Amino acid sequence: MSNTTNSYANPGPLGLCGFALTTWLLCLINGGFFDTQSLGLVIAMAFAFGGTAQAIAGIMEFKKGNTFGFTAFISYGAFWWSWGLFVAFFKGETPATFVAWYLAAWGTFTLMMFIATLAKPRALQAIFFFLTLTFYALAIGDATANHTIINVGGYLGLITALCAFYLAAAEVINESYGRTVLPIGEKK
Repeated sequence: MSNTTNSYANPGPLGLCGFALTTWLLCLINGGFFDTQSLGLVIAMAFAFGGTAQAIAGIMEFKKGNTFGFTAFISYGAFWWSWGLFVAFFKGETPATFVAWYLAAWGTFTLMMFIATLAKPRALQAIFFFLTLTFYALAIGDATANHTIINVGGYLGLITALCAFYLAAAEVINESYGRTVLPIGEKK
């Protein structure tokens, strides 16, 4: 299938899948389904797919003139790179309360992005709503050393990942069929 002249492929599904799949794996650990022995695979995904694929999608969104997509994909791609580097090299040296501040800062950034989604499709709103809750729950869990709250953050992250994967699937499938197969709650 070819695109018309001067049109570009939609980079959104690539970025959303990089985010969704990496988030899913990490949140299986945060949710308590797997232990930290599984972190190596998450770190690999964070660099290869969560970080790099999202950065590529962000660059493509820039070329399309999509400020929201550019900001989101570059930022969360950078999040995955920073998280992967932190876990691989510095985790044992950093107090949990400072990790909580890192997560809270990302929660606040995500809240800003959520507010921006209020003018966008409902499926995108759901991703940023649940991601905001995920970051804040994980921040509170780390700040208080409360593993139950970290598990709640993991469950919220799994919901976030499912929402992101749904939107990615909807964008690919709807474009493939040339009609709405999976609705995303577009603004009228």
